[in-house]
Amino acid sequence: MLFWVFLVGGLTARYAAGRRNLGGALLLCVPLIDVVLLGATVFSIRDDAEPTVWHGLSAAYLGITVVYGHRTVRWADAKLARRFSGAAVPPRPELYGRAAVTDAWKSWFWFLLAYAISVGLIFGLVVLVGTLDKGALLLVWLNPLTKVLIYSLIWPIVTTVWPGKAPEPAKANQ
Repeated sequence: MLFWVFLVGGLTARYAAGRRNLGGALLLCVPLIDVVLLGATVFSIRDDAEPTVWHGLSAAYLGITVVYGHRTVRWADAKLARRFSGAAVPPRPELYGRAAVTDAWKSWFWFLLAYAISVGLIFGLVVLVGTLDKGALLLVWLNPLTKVLIYSLIWPIVTTVWPGKAPEPAKANQ
């Protein structure tokens, strides 16, 4: 939740209030939230708190924000820069053929990285807890994460089989 608070706060300060330095400082705090969340989760479990599904969620969330957080901030900043500061609109990539296949597989491998980080953090918390029995509630998050990983594999496979064709050039009026 704090990720979104600092993201919106930073972008609002930067573009709506015209305070670029404050906005930049708030946006720089976004990755620190991941460190705080990880620290809070580890301290909670180390203080002999009973592991819950929420501890597992924080590990799953961290893996995803580590991989996608910077991209989300960069994307939102670019969108608002175009909207409020008149920044140039970047050309849209033409995703067909080999470019479409490459983009689909890159996207899937980015999620695979997020998955690996999340799973590593979840198992790290299980080790911290001491036994699989005590850490069973942490492992609950492996099911949805694995399902998303497998389901998201459909698009790169489909794109590889049917990569699409280049659009036909517009015909001049006859």
